Formats: sequence, structure tokens, C-alpha cells
Amino acid sequence: MANQPAPVKFITLPPTCPDIRTGTSKDSIKKAFLENLFYVQGRSLENASNNDLYMALAYTVRDRLLLRWVNTLSHYQEEDVKVVFYLSAEYLPGPHLANNMLNLDIDASVRAAMAELDIDIDQLIDQEEEPGLGNGGLGRLAACFLDSLATLRRPAIGYGIRYEFGIFDQVINNGWQEEITDKWLRFGNPWEIARPEDTCRVGFGGRTEGYTDAAGNYRVRWLPDLMVSGVPYDTPIPGYHVNNVGLLRLWKAEAPESFDFHAFNVGDYYGAVEAKVVAENISKVLYPNDQAFKGKQLRLSQQYFFTACTLQDIIRMHLRRGKSIESLPDYWAGQLNDTHPAIAVAELMRLLLDRFEIPWETAWDITRRTFSYTNHTLLPEALEKWPVPLFEKELPRHLQIIFEINRRFLDTVRVRRPGDNQILARMSLIEETGPRYVRMANLAVIGSHAVNGVAAMHTRLVKASLFADFFNLNPDKFHNITNGVTPRRWIMSANPGLSNLIDGAIGHAWCTNLELLSHLEPLANDPAFQEKWRKVKLENKKNLAAYILDKTGVAVDPASLFDIQVKRIHEYKRQHLNVLHILTLYHRLKHNPGLDMVPRTFIFGGKAAPGYFMAKLIIKLINSVAEVINNDSDVNDRMKVVFIPNFNVQNGQRIYPAADLSEQISTAGKEASGTGNMKFSLNGALTIGTLDGANVEIREAVGSENFFLFGLTVDKVQRLFNGGYIPYSIYEKNQELRAVIDLLRDGFFSHGDLELFKPLCDHLMYSDEYFVLADYDAYLQCQERVGRTWLDPARWTRMAIINTARMGYFTSDRSIEEYCNIIWQVKPLDVDIHNLI
Repeated sequence: MANQPAPVKFITLPPTCPDIRTGTSKDSIKKAFLENLFYVQGRSLENASNNDLYMALAYTVRDRLLLRWVNTLSHYQEEDVKVVFYLSAEYLPGPHLANNMLNLDIDASVRAAMAELDIDIDQLIDQEEEPGLGNGGLGRLAACFLDSLATLRRPAIGYGIRYEFGIFDQVINNGWQEEITDKWLRFGNPWEIARPEDTCRVGFGGRTEGYTDAAGNYRVRWLPDLMVSGVPYDTPIPGYHVNNVGLLRLWKAEAPESFDFHAFNVGDYYGAVEAKVVAENISKVLYPNDQAFKGKQLRLSQQYFFTACTLQDIIRMHLRRGKSIESLPDYWAGQLNDTHPAIAVAELMRLLLDRFEIPWETAWDITRRTFSYTNHTLLPEALEKWPVPLFEKELPRHLQIIFEINRRFLDTVRVRRPGDNQILARMSLIEETGPRYVRMANLAVIGSHAVNGVAAMHTRLVKASLFADFFNLNPDKFHNITNGVTPRRWIMSANPGLSNLIDGAIGHAWCTNLELLSHLEPLANDPAFQEKWRKVKLENKKNLAAYILDKTGVAVDPASLFDIQVKRIHEYKRQHLNVLHILTLYHRLKHNPGLDMVPRTFIFGGKAAPGYFMAKLIIKLINSVAEVINNDSDVNDRMKVVFIPNFNVQNGQRIYPAADLSEQISTAGKEASGTGNMKFSLNGALTIGTLDGANVEIREAVGSENFFLFGLTVDKVQRLFNGGYIPYSIYEKNQELRAVIDLLRDGFFSHGDLELFKPLCDHLMYSDEYFVLADYDAYLQCQERVGRTWLDPARWTRMAIINTARMGYFTSDRSIEEYCNIIWQVKPLDVDIHNLI
């Protein structure tokens, strides 16, 4: 047990200390910037590159974070506070500079300082490399949560992996997605601080052996055959206009000994660095292709690596505070962000059993009270399971522990459900049908004291189908906490024009109390306010149009209806349903050139998983359709199609404010929540969507009259599936649908290549597991309502204002309040800053 630590002393600046590090005036920031440029970057203004200027400014802003950050961490140590440790394989924080300037309330001073130096600060903001540490909504949600935790003054640390190469950069070549290595660290990262003194060691492979301890108890020790070091890198996450600064701690994998001098001396030059290569591969890339055995092995290694480092870290901090290991759940709340970190359950049990020699029952109670689990998907591929032989090879001790957890758990199920062998098979941690697998989602549910879904409908389906047996056994364990987004990034930073308009109308307090947006509603029918609203929207659309022209070479009309679908490319998200609507309009215009049609710009963006053929084919389809339509003078004055490459947080900040129509058209029952739908609505876009994910709650909030609803419900999808859905019959009976699919089949959009889109067409006609054809007609009818509404600008603008005004519920601040009150039991912590200049 660690000795009682000495009291932590807060940092106090001496009265004579200049404000070069902490001052927030224009002159202080300008002086600090010039000193950082000279003494850190080694450049003068005359010979500095844009990156030099960006780095100097980033260090200047970071300096103003550090005093708050160090004091926050000191409070964590000195006070008896409970801290959230958030375990997530993904984080998509987006660019830090502009957001940190906003949260520190120094945006105006920084801009004034740069203007005096004749530096375009927006160029420096664009210079920043975005950390590509996530794939989509999961990582962005985690980042929103860290922002809200700091803003709400809740003690928290986000834990993950410092991927050397993040999510790939996407380029479009001949219409196809190509993946380019995301070298986000190539110019350095000024926001992180390495903490090698807190390095952890993690084992892999090897074997276990039993022994009897001095007290006569049977014990097991694990003898790994590979050791890897985890080096933490810390990034401060400031709250909005508060002294609290959260922490994002990311682990980098290294070899304990990176160079074998003996191997080098005998000529084995590869062997001299082999350990370094093997170790560093663990944190090399986000989500390796896991189709092959080696890919599965690496992905499992990644998940264990960062959870093992994290648990060592929080236990080390806990003991340093003079606390007993038995009190861990009283001071630490661990949140499993989806199934990726579920191995933490077995790892904490291993530490408690093998290192601290705690009895099983006590260890299990500590573990379950420490962890809670958020499920983010109903899709089978996201509910990870690992082949038992792989698991045994990589983590032999953990497999033993999982077997024992399973044995004890199934014994309790037998008592509750005697004679029901089917329920035992469904609830088991081990899948026994065919090859044996470890079910990580079941481990997360069993090893946590709370489980939550992320939207009302999603949680209902979690209880009714995904984890129905677990829910029936212990219904009080399950909760709903609907996702939310931070308004600081997604309105204030992304859409300053709208933010300023709202400030002028209702004041500034809405940014930390989003329900206050409801005060906009009385202005929804005000012609003067509507005109200001439309002016802001048009300016955003002009900015996006300029970006589209620069990146794609396509000129689009900002006065047209911007119809936007940006999200990960997946069949259940149904970008191809959107394309079928575009093809239908094109077909109509070609056969009736005089057709009265609202001019539209269809904008797509999103990445497909590198190994997901059908998703990549959909990207090719979008670009092939765009090529034809944009070059057809019969129609290109009334419709354009654009695919914006490399969709990420930075591009999202350009796109969401410019949208008129938000496409949220996933198959009902497939999307857990979605947060893009919230970002669009917050920025005044109207939604066309199904009753899926958070769409249900958004429609309830904004009113059915302000939401374009279409499509099958979850129950109707299930009935159609059970009744033997035959999509070909829809193709046969719907003449217009048949005509547009035949255009694809006949090579019209593929330069006569009959094979290119055949897999997609065949899948729609003969399988269509996501019911695209079943929803086609309803989608077209709904899009016609969209067009009619657009022709009435006053009505459209009123609906847009009401959408924004009624989105107060969908803030991540509310989500975090619910987690803190319902699941974590974490209270606010006020941080005092002494002698802050």
C-alpha cells in the first residue's frame, strides 16, 4: 500500500512574474506569440512558414491553458472527488486552436494581436492538422462529452490510443475512394505533453501457472512472453469560460528496449529493432483491417493495451491519494464507450485477483461497481467477438477469468430460469455454435452496474431484442441517455454568423443552457428576423460553394436548395436511396424539360471502410452520377451533384451551417442515435428522415409539422422481413423506379460498362436488406413536399428557426448531466486559480 502523500501545493505566480504566459490582453498575446515564434520555433516573422506561425500561436494559447490545467489536476489530488475515466477507442476532437480560443474567451484578443502583425488568423486555423483518432460518430461524441465534462466542471479523464496514423485521408480518383495515410503528427502536435514518467508496462501471450501462496490459497500468475510499454501523451481540454480543464490521455506503444545492441553487433540488423517494430505496431494505425488473423490479433492487442494502461494509471493515482484498493468504485467511474474497451472488465479482475490477492466475490463487486457500459449499435458486426484460440494465445489469463465469470453467471441464470438451456446459450460469454467466440458485448453487460442506450428508440430495441434476456433478468440496470452535441463547437465556432444573430436576439447565456434557444421561437414569424436569418444562411452557403469549387472544380449556386447527406458511407445509411431520388429527377427532366422543379444542389460526403466493397461502390455511383448530371446542359442549371472528399470535423464545420435540408434516411431500427442530425438542426436545417435513432426525439421536439417524415417504421420493417420481402416485385411494378435502375444497369452512368454497378443493382433487386426499394415511393413523395415548402421562403425560414429554437434538449451538456446523476454519481468541482494575470 502506498504511503500517505504529502499535501499538494497550488501554484502561485510571484507578483513580479510577467504575463507573458498567462496574460489575455492583445499586447500580452502579441508579445507571447513573437517570443514563441523566436524561442520555440527558431524563426522571425520574416522567414516563418505558415506552420511556424501556427505552432507559435498554438503554444501561446496552450500557455494560457496550463495554469488552469495544473490547478485542476491538483484539485483532483487534494480533494476527495470522484473522477470519470472514459474509455474509448476513438476520439475526434477536431482542430484545437479555434475551439480553445473560444473556450478561454481570448478569441477577440488573439484576432486583434494577429491583425496588428498582418497575419491572417483564419489561415493559421486552417493550417492545423486534424487528429484523425476516430472513424465517425463514436469518436466525435466522445470529444463532445469531454468538452461538456470540463464545461460542467466534472472531474474526468478521457483515455484512448495515440494512433500514429489515424483514420485515412480520402481522395477521389476517377470517382473511386482511395485511402491515403493520415500523417497528422508529421509537423508535430503542440497541444500534447508526453509523460514518460507515467509509462505503464503491458504483457501479451505467454502462459499461466498455478501456485499456493503463504496462506495456503491457490493463486495464478501470468507469465507473458511479450512486454510493451505504454507512454501517455496528455492533451488539455478546456471548459467554456470556467477554470476547469479536462484531460485527454492517449497511450503510445513502445518497446521497453527499442534496440538490441547484441543482435546488431552480430549482424542481425532487423532483429536489433524487431521488438521496437512489434511494439509500435500496436498504436500505429486506427482500426487495422481485421479480415485476416494478424489483423484480428492486432485489433485485440490494441484494445487490451489501452485498457490495461488505463487501469494501471487510475489505480496508481488512487493509491497515491492514500486510498484502499477496495474503495476504487467510490472515487473512479469507468465508462466503456461501446464494446472496444470491454476487456477492461477481465483486466481489472486480473489485477484485483492476482496483484492485490482480493477474494473473487469482493473483486467482482469492485469491478461491477466501477464500470458502466454504453451500447452504440444494433449492428452485429459492431458487437465484437473474438475467436477463443486467438484470445487464448494473446491473453491466456484473461480467458481463464472470463470462463470463471461465465460459469458463475450462468449458475445464477440457471436458478432464475431453471431448465431453459436456450437462454443459457444466448447469455453465455462464449458462443458455442460452431467455432467458439468470446462475446465482448455480453462481457460488458455482465461486468457493469449500468447499461445505457443512446436514443429512446435505440434503448427500447436494446431492451426488447439486443439484450432482452439481460434486461428481463435485471431491468433496473438499463437506462436511456440520448446523445447530444456541444453548441460551443457546432454553433459558436462553426457558425459565428448564426451565433451572433442569436446573441443579439436573446443574449449569450444559451451557449451553456441550450434550452434558452426556445426564446427564439416568438421571432420565427418576424419578417425582419427571418430576413437576417436567411442572410446568415446564404453567407454560409456562399462559403461552402467556394470551398466546393476549390476542392472539386464544380460551381454550385448558393441560391439553390442545399440538400446534404454527410456521414459514414454504409448501406443502412442509404446514400443509394438518395441517389435513386436524384436519378428520378434527372429522368423526369430529360423526358420533360419544361418540368417545374426547385433548383437543388445535392451534396454528399463520408468515408467508406477500406474493405467495404459495396460502400465504396456507392461512392463511385455518386461520382459517376455527378459526372453525367453536372455536364448535361439540359439539367445542370436546375440540379448539381457534389461529393466533398475527406469528410471530417473541420469540413463538418463548413457543411452543417450551409445545409437547407438534412438527409437522415437510414433504415428504421438500424441507427442507434446519430449526432449529425442534431448538428444540422441546430444550424437551422430541416430534416427529411425516418423514425430511426434520435430522429424520433428530434421530430417530437421540433414538431411533426417542421419535420419531413417518410418511410417504414421498425415494426413494419420487421413484419415485411418476416413476411418474405421480395424487392424485385417492387422493381417490376414501379415503372419509374424500374426506369432509373435500368439506366444504371444499361451503363448510362458508367460509360457503357454493364458490369460496374451490376452488384449494386442486383443487391437492390434481389436482396435489399435495408429496404431501399420499399421506401423509395414514400421518399419521393416526401421530397415533393420539401420542394413545395421551399417555394414559400417565409414558411421555410419559420420552420428553420423553430428547428433551432427547439433543439435545446440535444446538447451534450444535458447528456453529461444525466450520466453524472444517473450512472456515475460525479459532482462538480470548482477550481480556484491563484494570481491568474
